[in-house]
Amino acid sequence: MPAQERVYSVEFFPPKDEAGAERLAKARKRLGALNPEFYSVTFGAGGSTRDRTLETVRDIINKDGIPAAPHVSCISSTKGELHELLSSYRDIGVNRIVALRGDLPSGTRNSGGDFRYASELVEFVRAEFGDQFKIEVAAYPEFHPQAPNAEKDLQNFKTKVDAGADAAITQYFYNVDAYEAFMERVEKMGITIPIIVGIMPITNYTQIVRFSEMCGAEIPRYIRKRMEAYGDDKESIRKFGIEVATRLTDDVLNKGAPGIHFYSMNQAGPTEQIWKALDLANRK
Repeated sequence: MPAQERVYSVEFFPPKDEAGAERLAKARKRLGALNPEFYSVTFGAGGSTRDRTLETVRDIINKDGIPAAPHVSCISSTKGELHELLSSYRDIGVNRIVALRGDLPSGTRNSGGDFRYASELVEFVRAEFGDQFKIEVAAYPEFHPQAPNAEKDLQNFKTKVDAGADAAITQYFYNVDAYEAFMERVEKMGITIPIIVGIMPITNYTQIVRFSEMCGAEIPRYIRKRMEAYGDDKESIRKFGIEVATRLTDDVLNKGAPGIHFYSMNQAGPTEQIWKALDLANRK
């Protein structure tokens, strides 16, 4: 068992319209009953959802009584813009952020900003704000799709840790062997920060295939074949996808994972089912 209590948290994305805001409010209310450590809120490519991310974070803090951790992307941003954004978060009570490089807006090749890597963002936050924020960074058990090789990707991760990251959250994965191999390599590099496992319940097969192609996550053959066999049977796909995520969550916790971060896709049901099936409230 880890020395500290495990951390269980949930990720949301900012709603695009009033209907999406209502769905998110309902999901937050249901999942809030599980008493998660915090909610994180994503940030669009090139800052495309900056205002909506801030609005969602403010709404969570004011209405839910649960800490909110905004994703902060540095690509396409200047130091002045990021200082202003982080000051706004600090002023509304945020004390945790997820620091990311982020994606360039579609169709662009140059960020035009002051940052190239997430490690530079971590350094900037520490220099400007000290320890006012707990900083989470991304980890890639199956390696970042844009990394030139596995060694370089591991070194990039270590650079973020050395810059001052407090903890990491993994990209989602379904291959436990890849996770174990990654953790072994990380330990050999002397990295000791908590690495929280990101879990993505599969509720839409076409969607998860598209996401996985973009982020480099492998969908094991047995999962693909089962999903393909279900065809248009959405209920069977959803049930099997949640079963896969439940087994995976149980497995990584048994292997010593210090916590779980659920990629909810603004749905309460899958996360709620896994949480209750594994009795995470008492699995510290």
